[in-house]
Amino acid sequence: MKKRLFSGLMALSLLAGVMGTGGSSSEAASSVKFKDVPATHWASEAINAAVEQGYLKGYTDGTFKPGSPVTKAEMASILGRLRDQPNSAIHQTNTFTDIPAWAKDGVDLAIQKGFIDPSDYKGKLDAGASLKRGEMAVWLTQGLATVDADYKQALSDVTNTVVPAKEYFTGKLAASEKNAVAVAMGTGLMSVANDKMFGTDRTTTRAEVAVLIERYSSVAKAKPSDFKGLNELRQVGLTGTNLSIIAPSYKKRPQEKFVDGFDYSEVTDDFSKIRYKDLITETNYADLKVRNWIIVNTFAKGNDRSIYYPVFVDEGYTLYHGAYFSFVEFELNIKSSTMNQLQAGSLLNSATINPMTSPNSKAFLAYSAPKTGDFTKSRGVFVDKNPVYWADGLLHFRKDLVRPVTLVTKEGLTYSVVATFD
Repeated sequence: MKKRLFSGLMALSLLAGVMGTGGSSSEAASSVKFKDVPATHWASEAINAAVEQGYLKGYTDGTFKPGSPVTKAEMASILGRLRDQPNSAIHQTNTFTDIPAWAKDGVDLAIQKGFIDPSDYKGKLDAGASLKRGEMAVWLTQGLATVDADYKQALSDVTNTVVPAKEYFTGKLAASEKNAVAVAMGTGLMSVANDKMFGTDRTTTRAEVAVLIERYSSVAKAKPSDFKGLNELRQVGLTGTNLSIIAPSYKKRPQEKFVDGFDYSEVTDDFSKIRYKDLITETNYADLKVRNWIIVNTFAKGNDRSIYYPVFVDEGYTLYHGAYFSFVEFELNIKSSTMNQLQAGSLLNSATINPMTSPNSKAFLAYSAPKTGDFTKSRGVFVDKNPVYWADGLLHFRKDLVRPVTLVTKEGLTYSVVATFD
């Protein structure tokens, strides 16, 4: 019996080093210096700050173990300690049946503060499993939704957005995590790795947790509207395009620019009204729909850049004549057995919304987004009759080059915008 009790206490002591829930690591915590976290470590400042604030602790041997994974129970306990996090207006109880005694209070607090929704689970948290980044994004963004109702609205707004992560373009981003990943990326809370993957299935390390806690505190103090990237993701989710954010000078084409007698009541500048709709084409090779329209300004720098810049444009590349890139996701229903890329380009008479060719940047290829080459064979002939792919075009701003962007649905609605020079 004594041996069993000793073993249980020893296990609890070891967990305290990971969680900071016991006294076994108090000496390491007071020094805030760890022999395995040199000043040059990428997360050293965040680690020291997290320890000073009592969110994490080191081990009694003077280490922090920054690369060690964090379990769900451990992360829940850390989140439960966040002092500035308000309680959720919706009272929920801890109904999990697999929470160890040492973590119960922490999980209770994480639920009260809105990070964890027990209804997302089937009675068990799988508390001892390593927390993966996808689930981390869900927890953190649910916490933000508790802080500000507009973050909750943002989680809804991005349902149909284009997420700038490789998993999205390859169809491997789970619907249950997509919205959280989008908001986490839009606020800068989390990002993709060098391989362009968000890494929803990758585990979260102690060093990453320290950085995330620091970032979360900063994001929670800001308004969702403060983040341009999130604004873009929301706008694309709601309308299918980021045009009004990246190129706001493009406005609804004035009535006097249409021929006399044209029914102007059927003209709109709301892209959502023609998104996913069958469009009238110049030729009859295929039926065509537009899913998304992304604009990228290659002249923008730093925080002024589109969140989609790294997906489509190589670093340092600049277009001539002040033009912006126009990237369009098309859905085709090909009627001709021999339709090729050139004929695809004849479907719409537009240099901006042009289904002929896909981006060829290194950045675009790294994200593995679907392109024309995935659906064509020699001489550009399509072998897939229902391709969905991204194509590129140009959005002009020079007066001598500007043309209206006009799309007409088979239902009779006309989307038409043009650059204004007021």
